[in-house]
Amino acid sequence: MPKIVTIVEGHGEVEAVPILLRRIVEAVAPDANLEVTPPIRVDRYKVVKPTELERAIELAARIANGDGYILVLLDADDDCPAELGPGLLRRASGTRPDRAIRVALAKREYEAWFVAAVTSIVGQASIREDALPPEDAEGIRDAKGWLTRQMPEAHSYRPTRHQALLTRSFDLDAARRGAPSFDKLWRDLSTLLVQGEV
Repeated sequence: MPKIVTIVEGHGEVEAVPILLRRIVEAVAPDANLEVTPPIRVDRYKVVKPTELERAIELAARIANGDGYILVLLDADDDCPAELGPGLLRRASGTRPDRAIRVALAKREYEAWFVAAVTSIVGQASIREDALPPEDAEGIRDAKGWLTRQMPEAHSYRPTRHQALLTRSFDLDAARRGAPSFDKLWRDLSTLLVQGEV
C-alpha cells in the first residue's frame, strides 16, 4: 500500500493533517488504497533554511518506502505562497527527484481554512452561532485570534486542543471556495489520487 508522508510545522498539525488528508482522499477517491502516516514535524523557520527541508525530505522518503508520496504542508505566514512554494518544491524535488512531492502552503495560517468555512463549525470549540466568514478569509493576519474572537470571553482557540476537532468537521467545499490555498491543496492531492499516481 503506498504511503503519503507529510512534513508539517505545528504540534496541532501533527494530529490534524492526517484527519484532513483522509477526508480529502475519501471525497476525491474513496477507493484509493493509501496509507496516511503520522507527520514529521519541523519548525517552519528551520524548513525554509538550507539543509533542514532536505533533511526532512530524506526522512520522509525513507518512511514512504519505494512507492510513497511526500506532502510538505506549512503556513505561509507573511510570505507569498506563490513565491515561497515553488522554491520549496524545487529544493524538495532536487533532493529526491525519484519521489512524487507536493508543497502546499496555507496562505497566512492553516486556521484561515476554518475561517473560510466558519459557518460549518459554529457551536464547536465554543464558536458562536452567529459567526460569519469575512470577505477575505486568507487576508486575515491572525486567523487564530479571529477564531478566538468568535468565542465567548474566557475561551481561546488553541491549536493543540481545537485544530483536530475542527478539521474533522469543517466544510471542505466552503473552504475551497473561500480559501484558494486550500483549493490548491485539494487539487494537488487530486492529481495524485485521480490521475493514476496512487
